[in-house]
Amino acid sequence: MPIAGIVTIVIALVIAAALAFYLIRVVLVLRAVNDSLGKITFGVRAIAHRTAPLGELLPPIKADLEAVADTLDDVAAGLQSDSPAA
Repeated sequence: MPIAGIVTIVIALVIAAALAFYLIRVVLVLRAVNDSLGKITFGVRAIAHRTAPLGELLPPIKADLEAVADTLDDVAAGLQSDSPAA
């Protein structure tokens, strides 16, 4: 085999090895990006869950607060009636 053929094969192998090396690096970087995006997606879903509307929780809270407000109104009325006239 002539020298030019051997040089061509060596150069082709070097180019193929360089391409394989860089493609493997790209795969590793993309896997790292995929992991990061997975963590970001998990965090965004957690935030969305924690900031979900409170619609079904508000009626019992409102009922409890109305009961407290009524009791405080009764206490305030009792304190006003017990206070001496000036």
